[in-house]
Amino acid sequence: MRNSLPLALLFLLTSSTLHAQRRFNGTWEMKMDTLQFSGPPEEYLLVKGTYHCETCVPKVDVETDGIDHKVTGHPYDTLAVRVVDNRSIKFTMKKDGNTTFECVETVSPDGRTMTEEFTNTAAAETVTGKAGFTRLAQGPAGSHALSGKWSMQTVKNATSAGTLTTYQSIANGMKISDGSMSYEVKFDGKDYPADGDSHSTVSLKLIDEYTFEETDKQDGKVTTIARMTVSKDGKSMRVESLDKKRGSTMTYTAARRP
Repeated sequence: MRNSLPLALLFLLTSSTLHAQRRFNGTWEMKMDTLQFSGPPEEYLLVKGTYHCETCVPKVDVETDGIDHKVTGHPYDTLAVRVVDNRSIKFTMKKDGNTTFECVETVSPDGRTMTEEFTNTAAAETVTGKAGFTRLAQGPAGSHALSGKWSMQTVKNATSAGTLTTYQSIANGMKISDGSMSYEVKFDGKDYPADGDSHSTVSLKLIDEYTFEETDKQDGKVTTIARMTVSKDGKSMRVESLDKKRGSTMTYTAARRP
């Protein structure tokens, strides 16, 4: 009889946890028109044949000769920067010799806005789209038009690629797939390898029956903390993602796919 209460309590807690987990089950699509960004602006300087990314972590300084230059501390290991004209710059990022991301950033004729047309081939499915920026500060005299401080306002993918995340309950945890990787993590706060990569880890914490938190690390250092909250009707999910490196926050609403 002494063990009856603890066993009953354990059963109730387990049932409650499973019920909470199932709220997240399914495929969720990011609604691009709900994206909001806050935090420090992006700052670039292109002058005297060199590109400086002042807000990249770590900072990037490469020549604008269109040649692959080695960089460290980023998801890519080489970066090529080429001046297209006096308002446009092309960037090519590679990992192990394979192109993972390309974009052309073009400043408007009045210099107030900038459009980035990108192609991301890092995931299994290629993602293409456009991002829009507004200028917060001019670059110094004699520098390229892209120089200065910029705030991202919009991102729009050409297709649903890159906007889908699937959650599936496992014993006291979740299996998460986002098109680029798939991993299983327990709700125990411990670090689990992301898609077999020992350098990248993920941990999960169940906050309540509608909310859980994911913490991503690179080589033991926290890079991102994201909190997912399902609506009471189960049709939508609010996602708030904090980039610990840059101190910026991205929020959006995802809709559950039928």
